[in-house]
Amino acid sequence: MTAGPDKGAAAQAPGQADVQAQPGKRWYFEDFHPGQQIDLGERTVTEAEILAFAREFDPQSFHVDHDAAGSSLYGGLIASGWHTCSMMMRMVVDGLLNASAGMGSPGLDGVRWLQPVRAGDTLRVRYLTRQVKASNTKPDRGVVWSTWIATNQHGLDVCTVDGMSMYGRRPAKES
Repeated sequence: MTAGPDKGAAAQAPGQADVQAQPGKRWYFEDFHPGQQIDLGERTVTEAEILAFAREFDPQSFHVDHDAAGSSLYGGLIASGWHTCSMMMRMVVDGLLNASAGMGSPGLDGVRWLQPVRAGDTLRVRYLTRQVKASNTKPDRGVVWSTWIATNQHGLDVCTVDGMSMYGRRPAKES
């Protein structure tokens, strides 16, 4: 694990966000601040995509077989946790990273699957900025520690992803 920020960063009530991801906005390191939440929108999960992902990448019985899933501790078909993370990643890319001066990530510090995700669930993803730090050795960038939080239509957190990303600094001509 990488040295990360204090996990106790101030957070707002579940489902609340500081800002909406804004079409046309370009995100630089300077745009992030601790406690900030960015709402990245929502998507509804389909049974077809649960089955397709699981058959290809995580063919455990409760992800691919209705009868076995019904007899499992989950009581029915559920999405793979990796599928949930992949859907979250897509929303982070579409809602933030594609419009940022992102420079990649050295990795994740943690993933938690908190509740099963089922067909018909609508997931909303928020990007919580926990800590920011300008690079001491590379003045063109900084590091942002974040938690991505996926919440279902019932307001329950279903998955969290903790990690860090590098973002470019805002060019002087755009200040």
